[in-house]
Amino acid sequence: MSITPATAKHSSADGTAEAILLELVDENGVTIGTAEKLAAHQPPGRLHRAFSVFLFDEQGRLLLQQRALGKYHSPGVWSNTCCGHPYPGEAPFAAAARRTFEELGVSPSLLAEAGTVRYNHPDPASGLVEQEFNHLYVGMVQSALRPDPEEVGDTAFVTPAELAERHAKDTFSSWFMTVLDAARPAVRELTGPSAGW
Repeated sequence: MSITPATAKHSSADGTAEAILLELVDENGVTIGTAEKLAAHQPPGRLHRAFSVFLFDEQGRLLLQQRALGKYHSPGVWSNTCCGHPYPGEAPFAAAARRTFEELGVSPSLLAEAGTVRYNHPDPASGLVEQEFNHLYVGMVQSALRPDPEEVGDTAFVTPAELAERHAKDTFSSWFMTVLDAARPAVRELTGPSAGW
């Protein structure tokens, strides 16, 4: 993981990662405590704050990310542009912009809130549970990608038709369709009717 000012306090002096804490929330998204990241995803899962980013190019195509094979959770599957968890006390918007840059090497343009969605998705492959209160964001990508290979296995820009084809044959994250469907009103507003989202 690249070290930025936002992540430096979450790494020890010798460069090894400290335990990553997530914000636990109630059903209204109010912070009620913290839990270590892996522990929060153990069955039955603990409701925690997360974010999902959907970035589009000038043609209205969605940027998909294939998660790196080394990820402990959902490795090798396709998902939205970027997703993750704010650090305790970190604004979800700031976390979304930070992680998009850390993972893909780009800063989103016109990044805007697209609502929230709450879900409970067990991942059959890993046995982990995504019990999340997810903050959604949509925006544009207007510069060349520089993916971190430790985070990202591959990327692809897709139209709605290409996404449907890919979704039928490739493995996607358990949360992907839930977050995409919840973000669709904001996606349509950003990309316009001709993009077909």
